[in-house]
Amino acid sequence: MPSPEPENASVRGRPGDPCVFVIFGATGDLTKRLLMPAMYNLLANKLLADKFAIVGVSNVEMSSADFRKQLGDEISQFATTEVVPELWKWFDQRISYMSGDFKDPATYQRLKSELDAADKLHSTPGNYLFYTAVSPSFFGEIVKQLAGAGLTKETDGHWRRVIIEKPFGHDLESANALNREIGACIDENQTFRIDHYLGKETVQNIMAFRFGNGFFEPLWNNSYIDHVQITDAETVGVEHRGAFYEATGALRDMVPNHIMALVSLTAMEPPNSFDSEPVRDEKTKVLRAIRPLKPDEVASWAVRGQYGPGTMEGKPVPGYRAEPQVGPKSGTETYVALKLAIDNWRWSGVPFYLRTGKRMAKRVTEIAIKFKAPPALLFQQTGVKMLEQNELILRIQPEEGISLSFSAKIPGPVVKLGDVDMNFKYADYFGSPPSTGYETLLLDCMLGDPALFQRADTVDAGWRVVDPILDAWKATPAADFPNYAAGSSGPRAAAELLKRDGRKWRDI
Repeated sequence: MPSPEPENASVRGRPGDPCVFVIFGATGDLTKRLLMPAMYNLLANKLLADKFAIVGVSNVEMSSADFRKQLGDEISQFATTEVVPELWKWFDQRISYMSGDFKDPATYQRLKSELDAADKLHSTPGNYLFYTAVSPSFFGEIVKQLAGAGLTKETDGHWRRVIIEKPFGHDLESANALNREIGACIDENQTFRIDHYLGKETVQNIMAFRFGNGFFEPLWNNSYIDHVQITDAETVGVEHRGAFYEATGALRDMVPNHIMALVSLTAMEPPNSFDSEPVRDEKTKVLRAIRPLKPDEVASWAVRGQYGPGTMEGKPVPGYRAEPQVGPKSGTETYVALKLAIDNWRWSGVPFYLRTGKRMAKRVTEIAIKFKAPPALLFQQTGVKMLEQNELILRIQPEEGISLSFSAKIPGPVVKLGDVDMNFKYADYFGSPPSTGYETLLLDCMLGDPALFQRADTVDAGWRVVDPILDAWKATPAADFPNYAAGSSGPRAAAELLKRDGRKWRDI
């Protein structure tokens, strides 16, 4: 089935370049739950080139026919919209599979033959997009082997790009080592470090909201903003990822990538254009302006937690230490709260409070901008005892939107103020197209636009914030785990973090 130009191409952009999409780890959860549903949505929206193919690579012995059948059985389960048989047939005709050891050079020679065959069969012009949906331990190895087989070399006008999943390293040293290893094989402009959070509509719209409205950006500074809260709370536990989580923890898993991405978009200076490099320059600059915590500051500026047994939706759930593949005396954190200071002219004196955790009371990701309270002198002869801070809330999930709260006089002869909320939901105004969060990112890779992807220096800047905390926690293991119940809003120490500053968290 041909993929003509989109009807509203001026809004949705042109289809991706013709290419072969190679998925390492093609039999894993990421492929069936997110990558294939995202590719299907791109096809349904006429954003895939007709000259397109998929090659799956994994260590599982399987024929191409069996792989196609497996994907066909799974797509209806994980797709975000109803699967049209005719559209899936288009995919089915373009999918092949090969098994192999990621560390074996012979695997990449066979892949080279597979790609040559795909180029001839589907007229793909030698453009290859490699996705590393594998354990982080294979990232560097796969890139090295691809380069060794000549599969990353760009000649005759075709491109070769590699998407690297998170986590990108487990500390500053390992992240920089991985950057050097990958940089020795491919150029920075071929490297796409992916973070699916940046595919969320609200995250992408933070810049448009800030810089496209003349009445917000002039207030976006320390003259008017009291503090910023960024929350990423999950109701799920570690599920079947206990072994991964034991080696990672909430700080490594969420803060250098997801949370720092939200910080940078919230706090960055206006770029001189929306081209990828000016945007990434400003995001990196603001991360470099975050004051690293000193060893003696970590105890008072950073809080860690681990969930114990509790109740979720009226049902009892086990604590983290009772989860599969988790040690009975595990000291791994499942919750993190931080206070950070950005030392630049715009944000000096404005604390950024960050929190992320599992088994929380509610699933929510949001950025809360808390404005300074107005002077109360005007109201001293009235019944108004306290003036509330105005809030601007950027909701990322589960319901994407923006809300603004302000005070208004309640009708009547006595001066009383009431809070008013103005709520905007993306789905109500613009509709809610089926999305996994990966569609925009995959399309950008096929178009060669890296604006939403982390550059090497951005990765470095994020880890420089996290590394001192990792070192301090390693030197002093937590003695009070578990310290919050599943289904709660987190450990008491997190509330104290803000209470000491005369502030409090928004309710989850």
